[in-house]
Amino acid sequence: MSNNPNSMRTTTRQVRHLGSAKSGTHHAWHMRLTSYALVPLTIAFVWIVLSLVGKDYNTVHDALGSPVIAIVMILFLLSSIYHMMLGMQTIIEDYVHGEASKTLALMANTFFSACIGLATVYAVLRLSFT
Repeated sequence: MSNNPNSMRTTTRQVRHLGSAKSGTHHAWHMRLTSYALVPLTIAFVWIVLSLVGKDYNTVHDALGSPVIAIVMILFLLSSIYHMMLGMQTIIEDYVHGEASKTLALMANTFFSACIGLATVYAVLRLSFT
């Protein structure tokens, strides 16, 4: 581009150092990874929930207390919450224009996701160990 003397393009991005931020690939990779992980985890989650519909409390408690089911539930919850956080981060970065409000919204997104993640993992672990 810039080596061509007939080019009408300038190299302003090199002068201002406004090249790639080098974080988009990392973000997209995590979104894609969680998407792929959520396919079998969602199928397993729906299968577990549907198999427990109409059962009594003790049967559901015993089933959800199983280590394999507890691990599947925790993986599903953490993957979906992380995927949700990344998606909301993209929306905030694209549509919130003020720098202060964008920073505040990103902080709130991270805090909300962490709280929901901790609460759901606590609930599954408590159900599993009691």
